[in-house]
Amino acid sequence: MVASINKQYLSGNPQLELIGTFHNGQEALDYCLKNPVDLAIADYYMPVMNGLELIRGCRREHLQLDFIMITAANQTENITSCMRLGAVDYLIKPFTYERFQEAINRFLKRKEVLHSGDSLDQSEIDRLLALQQSASSNAAILEKGLQKKTLELVRDYFLLHPDEYLTNDEIAKRIGLSRITVRRYVNYLMDTGALVSEIDYSTGGRPSIRYKYKN
Repeated sequence: MVASINKQYLSGNPQLELIGTFHNGQEALDYCLKNPVDLAIADYYMPVMNGLELIRGCRREHLQLDFIMITAANQTENITSCMRLGAVDYLIKPFTYERFQEAINRFLKRKEVLHSGDSLDQSEIDRLLALQQSASSNAAILEKGLQKKTLELVRDYFLLHPDEYLTNDEIAKRIGLSRITVRRYVNYLMDTGALVSEIDYSTGGRPSIRYKYKN
């Protein structure tokens, strides 16, 4: 069923041609050993050979193909291992059509840069690194059990108030999330250097921490 849905997602993109669907990792690896393949969309949990083992098998055989992982396995170890082996993106079920297309577009842009000539200039290298950084950022979000849409909601609220220092309570009330949820996403934005903070001692009681998007 999942493979059928993915096939429908791919069918509308004229830049892609689906050349095979396989029910386990070993079948996919056997095909890749005999046929040129640019991209494999693989589930982590597959019989005979799982998605991580498939990537390792292809790398061991020096096969030059990219991977997009689609899976319910959101454990840090699984995500990190796949990304270190060169997966261009990692989607957690259930995902939206838009998020799927974002992953496909990242692959196509990466392929475009790498096939733009025999050598790359600095701007092309910077573009490639930006694509890789974006994929790594998605992986970091997944590792912490965060949702990208919720992260964007919290981040966008800061961007709409660029000159204001905001508390977790204020943000939670304005965007309709719990204070605990907002705190997790604010902490992530602090860890990634997107926010600056200050301590407000004027509350008359316990000091509160306020945050602002870094300009």
